[in-house]
Amino acid sequence: MNVVASTVTLSVTDPGASSRFFTTHLGFREVLADEEFVVLARDDAAPEVLVRQRDLELPPGPGPVGVLMSFAVTGLGAEYERLRREGADITVPLRREPWGEQVLELTDPNGVVVRLTEWIPPGGS
Repeated sequence: MNVVASTVTLSVTDPGASSRFFTTHLGFREVLADEEFVVLARDDAAPEVLVRQRDLELPPGPGPVGVLMSFAVTGLGAEYERLRREGADITVPLRREPWGEQVLELTDPNGVVVRLTEWIPPGGS
């Protein structure tokens, strides 16, 4: 088996709101859109993101419970400042863990948590 692409599917109540969040703050672009779904992509190693209308037959909820998307990035300090200026919903401010990882978390309008991480070797800056 050879994996040639990856897609993360998010079922949300407002696909347009998630699409705007991912395109505005995370550099994704819409590659396909319909009334009930949007496919988002980037030109790097990020997986495609399919944001679709939540099945209205299911009981209502505040958002996709337990969904966390994590992206390893470079230049996280600068990204943090950019996201703050843009007014992104930063739910865990930039912090450095003792083992060397820098991390911050954002939450999209549908409750999807996006974690951005960057590895900084211990003793590095």
